[in-house]
Amino acid sequence: QVQLVESGGGLVQSGGSLRLSCAVSGFTVADHVVGWFRQDPGKAREGVSRMNIADGVDYAESVKGRFTISRDNATNTLYLQMNNLRPEDTAFYFCATHLGYGGNFYFWRGMYYDHWGQGTRVTVSA
Repeated sequence: QVQLVESGGGLVQSGGSLRLSCAVSGFTVADHVVGWFRQDPGKAREGVSRMNIADGVDYAESVKGRFTISRDNATNTLYLQMNNLRPEDTAFYFCATHLGYGGNFYFWRGMYYDHWGQGTRVTVSA
């Protein structure tokens, strides 16, 4: 059974840092494109960062230089280190992957993401 479980969200002041984790089971993160997305109620979902199987990474312009995506193959976990957080970073953050089946699709930068975690809330106060 495929599961993605995010953790690490919370309340932080502007300029602060958080590290999000995504514990994965049912597939191997090293063998799939994985990504982080965010969404606030009433707003559109947006891609934040992704990592491919060759360790290539990609970031949204709004987070470049502040966020870093990484993975630990030994523990099958995906991470998002977020530094210099801003109030506009406030959202629910989700990890996701493409497995080629499922019904909850989101297309970002050439890839359909079809399996998602439940999300973790990040709130950045001014």
